[in-house]
Amino acid sequence: MIKIKNFTIGGNNPLTLIAGPCVIENERMILESAEKIKKITSDLKINFIFKSSYKKANRTSGKSFIGIGDKQALEILLKVKKELDIPVITDVHSTLEVKAAAEAVDVLQIPAFLCRQTELLIAAGETGKAVNIKKGQFLAPEDMKFAAEKVVSTGNKNILLTERGTTFGYHNLVVDMRSFIIMKEIGYPVVMDATHSVQLPSKDEMSGGQPKFIGPLARAAAAVGIDALFLEVHPNPKEALSDSASQLPLSELKNLLIGVLAIDKIIKGY
Repeated sequence: MIKIKNFTIGGNNPLTLIAGPCVIENERMILESAEKIKKITSDLKINFIFKSSYKKANRTSGKSFIGIGDKQALEILLKVKKELDIPVITDVHSTLEVKAAAEAVDVLQIPAFLCRQTELLIAAGETGKAVNIKKGQFLAPEDMKFAAEKVVSTGNKNILLTERGTTFGYHNLVVDMRSFIIMKEIGYPVVMDATHSVQLPSKDEMSGGQPKFIGPLARAAAAVGIDALFLEVHPNPKEALSDSASQLPLSELKNLLIGVLAIDKIIKGY
């Protein structure tokens, strides 16, 4: 179990929601989205961590949107954290980014493609912040223990392990539900990333997606006993500057969560 702000993730605690737009596009959209998600999670009485990448370092095409600028984006995340009183998570891609990001957020996220980067994992661990390690599309779930050990070597055991799909041939991902049980046995709370798991990676100049499977995958993961659910949500996914084909419309979030929480309550008995 780990503690974020005033709540605990793991054990038999109700699942936590990690959600927000894929990337910071502008301040107004981010603040409005964070406020709406906070209202939904407050109504449903579940804990919430706001997620948005302050920049996107991993893009299919060099023409793709990267960000509005590191300093400005981190300031927006800090504003969400302070003005809306919400814990915040964002990605870090290199050791040079870690210090500045850690000053703005509560949780540092290691992208799936970087989950074996020793120096990055150690730098994130040394901040003392919680670290969410996303399992690489190429990695077996039992091998995530080695990524976690790199963070633990800094004395930091505040770790989350996230499933986001495994490469299945070209341009496709599948989720092996056994991975949650295997990663939980490593000793850390497990997270289901239900939006990246429906991506169709690197189709033409951008990744595609099959968002109709977000709900089924989220409910299936809840039945296995996940500790947190990760969702990228957007007011209008078709206009999103990143992951437009796989983000969940914000208007559909509450109904999806109602179904997931019903299963979570049965599994955990709260």
